[in-house]
Amino acid sequence: MHRQIRALLDAGHEVTFVAPFTHCNVTPPPEIRAIDVPRATGLRRARALRAARSALRRGCADADLLLVHDLELLLALPRRRPPTVWDVHEDTIGSLEVKEYLPGLAKSVLPPLVRRLEERAERRLHLILAEESYRARFGREHPVVPNHTYVPEAPPKPPGDNRVVYVGHISAARGAVEMLEVARLLRPHGIRMDLIGPADVPIRPMLRDAQRSGLLDWFGYVPNRHALRMAEGALAGLSLLHDLPNYRDSLPTKIIEYMAHGVPVISTPLPVATEVMRGCGTLVPQQDPEAVVRAVLELRDDPARRSALAAQGHAEAAARYHWPDAAAAFVAHLEAWASAPSRVTTRRPSRAVPA
Repeated sequence: MHRQIRALLDAGHEVTFVAPFTHCNVTPPPEIRAIDVPRATGLRRARALRAARSALRRGCADADLLLVHDLELLLALPRRRPPTVWDVHEDTIGSLEVKEYLPGLAKSVLPPLVRRLEERAERRLHLILAEESYRARFGREHPVVPNHTYVPEAPPKPPGDNRVVYVGHISAARGAVEMLEVARLLRPHGIRMDLIGPADVPIRPMLRDAQRSGLLDWFGYVPNRHALRMAEGALAGLSLLHDLPNYRDSLPTKIIEYMAHGVPVISTPLPVATEVMRGCGTLVPQQDPEAVVRAVLELRDDPARRSALAAQGHAEAAARYHWPDAAAAFVAHLEAWASAPSRVTTRRPSRAVPA
């Protein structure tokens, strides 16, 4: 909403947005046409997929182009549709490992099926990749439009000394268990933890219990721009991703968002994270809450260093990761594809439909 759709609106286009507004307790902005759908959760996804298929059919009726982000939506594409773009935003096969609702057998059976679906999508659709590392998954060349962020022009307020934040989806693979332990260890030091984002089902009871006991504040889903405003002024922003295929070679959007908003970063040492946050934060070992606490306390006790990290992070984000620098290319790709529709063959060889 705040990057791609905003770029399209600023370029003078009309946008229909299919999303689970009610589930996320979000009021759609007035400048878009909104179609509300249920949120797919766990293994119960059939109802949401049927609703998505119906919503896409309605949304495509007068559209010049269809853009989808979720691989599952490739199973719900209407037969009659405008030129269609799949925006690849994750390592789909690598992400299966971190989907806690999937049984073990599914995690071994699904990868070849996902690979075939990706190959079919490459033949029939246009693709945009959010990461250079995704190129190796596909046989053809596709444009890369990085998933950057808006960087405020003015440096945000300086980091404080009594609050640590996490912004994003909360799961075991993203360090939820470690963050709970960090909150417990920081409590005697008068430093609180704010968790801002939705959580996987198995994690929610632990977060609720921690919040009831006063260990932390969990805000649930908050729209991105508001969540980042909430993060400003924090002592540190956490990114404790585990070393898994889905995260190892991906650009850590969370880290560049912290940097953009003047929040010193504490991160596990994944390769891309290490490169991105050089000079803007602290690296800590995997699954080591005590090391995270030491890093937090060192920042608390050194105001000059945390201010320097915040300033360096904001400058680096402005120079390298400002979304408007990539927005024009994103819009240009969609405009070109919308004006040059391709065609694909359906099951009946004598008939073709727009793809």
